[in-house]
Amino acid sequence: MHSTMRTTALVPSLLLAVATLPLAAAELRLPAVFTDHGVLQRDRSLPVWGWADAGTTVTVTFDGATATATAGPDGRWSARLPAHPAGGPYQLAVSTTAGASRTVSDLLVGEVWVCSGQSNMQWTVKQSDEPEREIAAANLPRIRLLQVPRIAKPEPVADVQADWKVCSPDSVGTFSAAGYFFGRDLAKALDVPIGLIDSSWGGTPAEAWTQMAWLERDAVLKPIAERWTDASKPANKEAYEKKQKEWQERAEFEDPGLAEAAKGWMAPGLALDGEWKEMVLPGAIEAAGLQINGGLWFRKEVAIPAGWAGKELLLRLGAIDDFDTTWYDGQEVGHTGNQKPSWWTINREYRIPAAQVKEGRALIAVRAWDRYLTGGFVGSAAQMTLAPVDAPAAAISLAGAWRYRIEVAKPEPTERPPVNPAALHNAPGHLWHSMMQPLVPYAIRGAIWYQGESNAGRAQQYRTLLPAMIDSWRSAWAQGDLPFYIVSLANFRDRVDQPRESDWAELREAQDLTARGVRQAGLALAIDIGDAKDIHPKNKQEVGRRLALQALRQTYGKDVAAQGPVLAECVIDGAEVRLRFAELGGGLATSDGKPPRGFALAGADHVFQWASEARIDGAWVVLKADKVPAPLAARYGWDINPDVNLANKAGLPAVPFRTSPPLRYFLAGSGFLDSLASFSFLGGGGFQSWGLAGLRTQALSGTLLRRMPASLDHHTSRPRPPEPWK
Repeated sequence: MHSTMRTTALVPSLLLAVATLPLAAAELRLPAVFTDHGVLQRDRSLPVWGWADAGTTVTVTFDGATATATAGPDGRWSARLPAHPAGGPYQLAVSTTAGASRTVSDLLVGEVWVCSGQSNMQWTVKQSDEPEREIAAANLPRIRLLQVPRIAKPEPVADVQADWKVCSPDSVGTFSAAGYFFGRDLAKALDVPIGLIDSSWGGTPAEAWTQMAWLERDAVLKPIAERWTDASKPANKEAYEKKQKEWQERAEFEDPGLAEAAKGWMAPGLALDGEWKEMVLPGAIEAAGLQINGGLWFRKEVAIPAGWAGKELLLRLGAIDDFDTTWYDGQEVGHTGNQKPSWWTINREYRIPAAQVKEGRALIAVRAWDRYLTGGFVGSAAQMTLAPVDAPAAAISLAGAWRYRIEVAKPEPTERPPVNPAALHNAPGHLWHSMMQPLVPYAIRGAIWYQGESNAGRAQQYRTLLPAMIDSWRSAWAQGDLPFYIVSLANFRDRVDQPRESDWAELREAQDLTARGVRQAGLALAIDIGDAKDIHPKNKQEVGRRLALQALRQTYGKDVAAQGPVLAECVIDGAEVRLRFAELGGGLATSDGKPPRGFALAGADHVFQWASEARIDGAWVVLKADKVPAPLAARYGWDINPDVNLANKAGLPAVPFRTSPPLRYFLAGSGFLDSLASFSFLGGGGFQSWGLAGLRTQALSGTLLRRMPASLDHHTSRPRPPEPWK
C-alpha cells in the first residue's frame, strides 16, 4: 500500500518533466565546415546552414549577432550572419524551436583558402623537404586545417566526414604541403588567423573538379562528358581492361622472389666484389643513373657504441619506393609491401631486438624492389638514423655512401599507364559532387590549384577547361571573382640535347593563358624547383611561398614582387631577336649569374635551334642563333624539363613562352589571347606590327583576324609558310 501510493504520486511530476524535455526526434545538424577549431572568413557575410526538423525555426548566434531561418521540407535551412573582423576565439550557437541546440567552440575569424588539385597538392608535409624540422616547427594555433576525405560520387553529396584541426606537430604532417606552406606565409604577412581546406586527389583531371553543366554547354568541353558516357558502356570497359592488362605486362615488374644468388647478400662478412658499387643515400636510383626497375641490394656497416649493447634500437630509413625487406646483422627486422596503402610514402621504422645488439661493427642490409617509375630511398637524410629507443638524441646518421648491387632488373618504361575514363575519381563532375560542393557556400577568400599533369596530353582543351572550372566554382560560391592562383607544372624527366615539342610545355602555356585571361587569377612558377626523377618535387616550401606572393599582391594589395619576367614584346630585325619583358622585380637577371639560356629560334623551316648568343640589355634579352640566319619565332623553356635560368632580381623565374603558338589553337575559340605580347618585325617589307595587349578573355574569331594582315601567319609579318606549325 505504501509503495503504491508513492508511485501514483510521482506520475504527474514525471509527465511534466517529459513534456519539458527536447523531443527525442528533434534534429539539428551542422556540416563538417562548422566544427570546433574552425576559421570563418573575415569581412564577408557568413552563410551558416544545416539540417533540422522541417518547418522549425533555427536561430544562429555569433559574437552578439543573430540570424534566423526556417527549415524547408527537406530539413535544409540557411541563415546569413553579418561580416565580422578578424579575431577570436568565439562560439557559434545554433538552436531550434523544437528544442535542439548545438554549440561550436574555438572559432577564429581570418582568411580561408581552398587548396585543390591532384597529387602535387595532395603531397604532404611529411613527404616534403626537411619534414622533421617543418613538423616540429608547426606549432601554429592560429592556423587551422580541414582535410576533405577522398570520395568520388556521381551525384551531389550534402556533407563530408571531416573536422577542423589546430595546426600542430600532431596534425600538420599529413596535410597538403603546398597548402600549409602557402597558409604559413600568409599568416606571417597578414597577422590574422588562417583556415586551409585541403580538397585534393592524386592523378585526377580538371574535368573531375568541374560542374557537369559547364562541360555540357561548351562545344570544346562537351566531348569530355560524352566520352564518360561512352566509357561506361560494357564493351569499352572491356577494352580498357585489356589495355590495362597489356600495359602491366609491359611496364610493371613484379617481384619473382629472392634469387638464389642473393640469399647471402644480407650476411655480415660477405666479400664484396666489383659488382658492388657505391651510391649516396637517400636518393632515387634514377638519380644515380639507373633507368631500371627491379631488385637492388644496399649494405652499410655502422659502429655500435658499447653503451648500446643489449638495448633495443630503432632503425629509420625514410620512405622506400616501392617495397623493402631489411636485415640487421643477417636477421630480418622489417618488411613493407603493398599490404599498406601508399606504401612508397611510408617512412620505414623497424625495431631491432635488444638481444641482437652488440658492441662493434653491425651490418644493415636492405633489399629494395622498384615496380615502376621512381625507385630507391626517397625520404630525407634526417630520416635515416639508428638510435636506442630510449635515447633518440644519440642517433647515428645512416645518410651517405652505401654499397649496392643489382639483383634483377629491366629497363624502366617510358609509357604511362592507360587512364580509366570510367574511374569514378576521374569522371567529369564527380569530385565536384563529393569533395567541393559540400563546402559551398562556406565563405572563403579564394583557392589555390596545383594540377595539370593528368591533362598534359590535352593542352589545347585545357585552355577552355581550366577557365570553365574556375567559372563553375565562382558561380557556385557566388562571391564574384573568387581569387584563384595556379601552380605551373614543375620541371620533370631527363633533359634533351635539342629543342623539341612538349605536351607539358603546352600545358604550362594553357595555365599561363588562364592566369592572364581570367580576372583575379595568377601563376606561381615551379619550372626551376622540380625533380627530373620524381613527378612530385619535395620543395613545396617554395611553391607555397610563390603562391602566397601572388595572393599578397593581387588579393591583399601588398607591394611585393610576385611574378617572374613575362614576355611583353618581340622585335625581329634580320638575324637578331629582341625580347622585352615585364615584371622585372628590380631588373632582369639570371639565377646563376651566367648568360641567359633556354632560348631557341626558328626560321621558315619551323626547326628550332638553340640560341648561340643571348644577353640581357636592360629589360630586353637579345638573341641570335648561328643556324637560324632569318628567325621568325622564339621559344623559352619549351620542354618538360628545360634548362633555364632567366629570372628577375627578386629571384622569381621567367614564365616559359613561345612567340608562335599554332594558329589551330586560336581557331578552337578558347578566347584567352592576353598572353600574346605585342610583336614587331623589321624586315624587307618595312616595319609592321600588331598587338593583343588589353584583349582579355575576348572571343577569338573576329578580333584576332581583323588585327592580322590577311596574307600573314599570326606570328610573323612574312608570308605564311606553306605548312602549318606543328
